Amino acid sequence: MPPLYPVAAIRQIEQAAQASLPPTTLLQRAGAAAAEAALAMLNYSAAGTAILILAGPGNNGGDALEAAWYLDRAGADVTVVLFADPAALPTDARQALARAQTGSTVFLAPEDFPSTAGTAWTLAIDGLFGIGLTRPIAGTLRDAVDYLNALSCPILSLDVPSGLDADTGNIVGPDGVAVHASRTLTFIADKPGLHTADGRDCAGVVSVVMLGIDAALLPPSPIYMNQPELFIHVLPKRAHNTHKGSYGDVAVLGGAHSMAGAPVLAARAAAHCGAGRVFAGFVDAAPAYDNLQPELMFRAAGELDLAGKVLVAGPGMGMSRAANDLLAQTLHAASAIVLDADALNLIAAEPGLQQKTAQRRAATLMTPHPLEAARLLNTSVGQVQTDRLQAACELAQRFNAVVVLKGSGSVIARPDGMAVINATGNPALATAGSGDVLAGVCGALLAQGIPVWETALAAVWLHGQAADNLVEQGVGPIGLVASELPVAIRAALNRLHGKIPA
Repeated sequence: MPPLYPVAAIRQIEQAAQASLPPTTLLQRAGAAAAEAALAMLNYSAAGTAILILAGPGNNGGDALEAAWYLDRAGADVTVVLFADPAALPTDARQALARAQTGSTVFLAPEDFPSTAGTAWTLAIDGLFGIGLTRPIAGTLRDAVDYLNALSCPILSLDVPSGLDADTGNIVGPDGVAVHASRTLTFIADKPGLHTADGRDCAGVVSVVMLGIDAALLPPSPIYMNQPELFIHVLPKRAHNTHKGSYGDVAVLGGAHSMAGAPVLAARAAAHCGAGRVFAGFVDAAPAYDNLQPELMFRAAGELDLAGKVLVAGPGMGMSRAANDLLAQTLHAASAIVLDADALNLIAAEPGLQQKTAQRRAATLMTPHPLEAARLLNTSVGQVQTDRLQAACELAQRFNAVVVLKGSGSVIARPDGMAVINATGNPALATAGSGDVLAGVCGALLAQGIPVWETALAAVWLHGQAADNLVEQGVGPIGLVASELPVAIRAALNRLHGKIPA
């Protein structure tokens, strides 16, 4: 499973590797890898291409300068704008600059950069800032980033897109700016910030180059990228000699006045993902049945026997006293529970419910979006989004639960500090009801006996993969509605089942 490393760990790995290597080795390897990636983006036809390279004041700029030397030798017309005093460059970067100056590369000072306006660049390389940036990009450098982002050609960022925090995925600074790359070639190991928050928009396609560093130098990491290998081994194969009772019961609890659609969406998703029977308990009057999914069984919440069922609490539940009492009863259940939407808001509003949640012994899975997470942590959405990994891990520890912090690059965390970032999904999921569908998927997988950690990983991956598949088919990203997701999730789940080892 692909690990992710924060900046502090990357620096330690780099220092350990450099201790046994000749000087400039890692920079030369990074420059060569950058040139190789650039040539691949040009389909290995460099002759006559016009490549713009923006090099910054640190070793990230040195990587770009080294790439310039290789690309010049490959026959490209290379122009470098160096945003640094050559004499102040780190030693490795100065040597890379000297090598690049031996070819036919054109060098421009930052003040001459505006003269490139109107040039038809074939490719641009962002080597301004790497993982060490702590201040917002400003002044002439900000103008350079804006220039890059306005280009119509592909952009290759080295290590991280300049302006992006490699740990959190946020653009550095409240009014900061970052490069929006077509591709990011990241060095030594992958970074969490490339895959969550603004990282998904800024990094483009991410590739990792270890620069020949011995894998033994990479310590274990508590952060990983989500992928089927993390959960496919627990997806149960279906025997012929089974019946609906073999696959568990799910009860969705919610449906206050004017919000009946939310539990219906969750219940449909649970049915499409393999639960044997699906009930929906309504705080307000229950519909007689679902025209599109008549297999669902609707009840008044107070009349629904919760024993032996996996519970999905919260979709459309509302904030009434009746909803509060229903949730309190639910938290005492001995079965696994998924807490979503208004269940999370009710818990955030009442310390007693918080205590009940944290003291549960059965599996608890919480699926907040950033606003719900902020309420649970008694903070702001901005603070949650400042460090999504930290917020998810704090929630998991505080409530002794597996937590899915939804959003771009959803974060799945558990109480022991392990976290996984999910890469499937797209803006099509930014629509009302998609979270209700996810909660229903979680309920169905739990009902089939899948452990809560793997349930969260699988549900989030499938939810996003279904949206990706629908977009590929022309359904979205604009205008996709949540009710279109359950069938697509079912298809993705069945494809995974076909890959389960015998």
